[in-house]
Amino acid sequence: MDVAADDAFDEQCDYLFKAVLIGDSGVGKTNLISRFAKDEFRLDSKPTIGVEFAYRNIKVIDKLIKTQIWDTAGQERFRAITSSYYRGALGAMLVYDITKRATFVNVRKWLRELREFGGDDMVVVLVGNKSDLAQSREVEKEEGKGYAETERLCFMETSALQNQNVEEAFLEMITKIHDIISHKSLETKINGTSLNLPSGKEIHIADEVTATKQPNYCCS
Repeated sequence: MDVAADDAFDEQCDYLFKAVLIGDSGVGKTNLISRFAKDEFRLDSKPTIGVEFAYRNIKVIDKLIKTQIWDTAGQERFRAITSSYYRGALGAMLVYDITKRATFVNVRKWLRELREFGGDDMVVVLVGNKSDLAQSREVEKEEGKGYAETERLCFMETSALQNQNVEEAFLEMITKIHDIISHKSLETKINGTSLNLPSGKEIHIADEVTATKQPNYCCS
């Protein structure tokens, strides 16, 4: 990557938003990020070890946002490592696999951890992934939606494989974060967060997209 070019881009950014994906191992967090950031899907995707991240440029109304998306490991042995990555996160996707009820049951555990380590204003989207495998469904859509409403979360079912609702889910989270930040009248640097990117395994700058209209999928 051209450092000078990246520095020039940083100067143009209005906001830096950090978001994390959490959930059990194997629910498709890495492929959701790959689909959103690079429009890629890998059937041979391996479990994340520690943390990896990607980022994408989003334009919301008249503001240019650099969104850092952190992919945290779902394996228990990495929980102590990944807990520190909640710090500074403004949004989170809590992901389960609609074909594995255990991953949905564990959503409660992940949400408790998220609320313990995350900020009070964090935007959380509950995502039921692998909707392309509806014939093997173990969690009904209404069940996921009902839980999200109870916990005041946004909700959406997605398919990283078929690229269904992936863009919508991320844009829902990002636009809601923007709304909160706008209402608080914060400036480019949020809570002292620097625009310098930390090191990670995956870095990708996708084409700029514009999010001027929020999808109607979020619970109030």
